[in-house]
Amino acid sequence: MSATTAAVRRAGVPARVPLVLAVLLVLAAIAYPLTDGAARDTVSWTIVLLGAAVSVTAAAAAHGARTGAAVLGLVAVTAVVFESVGLATGFPYGPYTYSDALGPTLLGVPFLVPLAWLMMAWPSRVLAGPLTRRVRPSRRRGARVAVAAAVFAGWDVVLDPQLVQAGYWTWAEPTPGLPGIDTVPLTNLGGWLLAGLVLMTLLELAVERTAVPGRPADAAPLLVIGWMVAGGALAHALWLDLPGSAAWGAALSLVVLAVLALQARRR
Repeated sequence: MSATTAAVRRAGVPARVPLVLAVLLVLAAIAYPLTDGAARDTVSWTIVLLGAAVSVTAAAAAHGARTGAAVLGLVAVTAVVFESVGLATGFPYGPYTYSDALGPTLLGVPFLVPLAWLMMAWPSRVLAGPLTRRVRPSRRRGARVAVAAAVFAGWDVVLDPQLVQAGYWTWAEPTPGLPGIDTVPLTNLGGWLLAGLVLMTLLELAVERTAVPGRPADAAPLLVIGWMVAGGALAHALWLDLPGSAAWGAALSLVVLAVLALQARRR
């Protein structure tokens, strides 16, 4: 075992830790449509906490503890900045308000929200890796940032209608929205794309500066995003009466699978 690999193993965490957390998240997500009221709120908190833990531990397992800490700090700060500005000005998402169901806040932003960003951010970046694998090396970094931002925003297309339905926030002007989704405005998608570009650029710089060569730890983040988007679409269609976001989730999943399949054929 090389000295650098030994350093990663000492500074990071075993790859099985984020994988166990991801499996627990999947079980919690399965429980979500089967609950309601206070029980569903508890499940929501559990999913987000587990998802945030997967992101931090997976980053640490792959690149070392410094990267895990950097991911945690950068995502939390970026989320609070964007969300507090959004609440105060309506930019860049459109005007919205949070309900009291999400608990304590910082600058008006519930603590759960930065954790939700964290749950989504690292898996989005990890998935962007294989999606941009065949891009020319000189352009791959920029492509990874752009694709990660698009994945980040696309995930929210599926997630946001579910959380609006749960009563966690309300849009002042929910239309016009994407076809089939009348509770979330198109401005929200634009806002998430902008936030995603900023966040993924910061994460790219952070990983470059803090990472040490180590073992891949992609299975857990990919399991999280795969289940939350594809499995979420299934739950939206069969249990949550959200056919529009179900269709978008299925479409996004098929696009990702098609890109990966095309890349595999070209090897």
